[in-house]
Amino acid sequence: MKKLALVMAVLCYALTATAAEPDSLEKLGWQLGVHSYTFKEFPFNEAVDKTQALGVKYMSISGGLILDGKSRRTAELSDEEIKQVREKVAAAGLTLVNCGVVQLPPDEAKSRKVFEFAKKLGIDTLVAEPEAKALDIVEKLCKEYNIKVAIHEHPKPNIYWQPENVLAAIKGRTPLMGACADVGHWARSGLDPTECLKKLDGHVLALHFKDLNARGEVKAHDVPWGTGTSDVKSMMTELKRQKFHGAILVEYEYNWKASSPEIAESLKYFRLVADELVKADAK
Repeated sequence: MKKLALVMAVLCYALTATAAEPDSLEKLGWQLGVHSYTFKEFPFNEAVDKTQALGVKYMSISGGLILDGKSRRTAELSDEEIKQVREKVAAAGLTLVNCGVVQLPPDEAKSRKVFEFAKKLGIDTLVAEPEAKALDIVEKLCKEYNIKVAIHEHPKPNIYWQPENVLAAIKGRTPLMGACADVGHWARSGLDPTECLKKLDGHVLALHFKDLNARGEVKAHDVPWGTGTSDVKSMMTELKRQKFHGAILVEYEYNWKASSPEIAESLKYFRLVADELVKADAK
């Protein structure tokens, strides 16, 4: 009888653990993670270790990384190197969500190689800034590979510096094409990040998330989320209103060698606000 009771207790524990209540991020459908560019000063393996130490579940890979002591363009990695990247990420308990910023030129053969790379890497989204004459090819390849392309914007004079330009590029095209909202670059261009998100309603595929110490200054730098000028809570509230489901990625571009404490502070604040947003629905 005692043995049976012990077995039943173990089964009950397993069932309870399996049915554990999802946290606020899961309820909102948000994949909180780190973009590897945050740790660009370190070899890729160290970037993975630093990401794991922050307690997130997701990671994206920059368009360039340091692998085996060499700086490499990510989309040009060999099959063996891709395997090495996938195994390192998996061993850390992380899930890859996207890669970029990658180059998608109007040369179909060259762009196809990038899509092939994404397929081998096991990701469903490429982040890029394709020029206008490449958009037809990008759309064709998106449909063929069933891989999304999230158009990223660097500050003006980048062709995609404002949401209207992204919307013009994807107008009438497959929903596999949308925006990678870099909210920090909008702030650098003097735009209100929340208003920019509103303009892209339904078209945001992923985010490079930031809070900056100033708005309208190209040299503005990252600060822990909730302490800067970007109104993180407002952006999160808007993403919830849009029912955004997808990757929200830390891209911390300041204090490069020792940013982890500031990132940890940012993640803590983000989770607290996420809890507030979920609790508001329960009232």
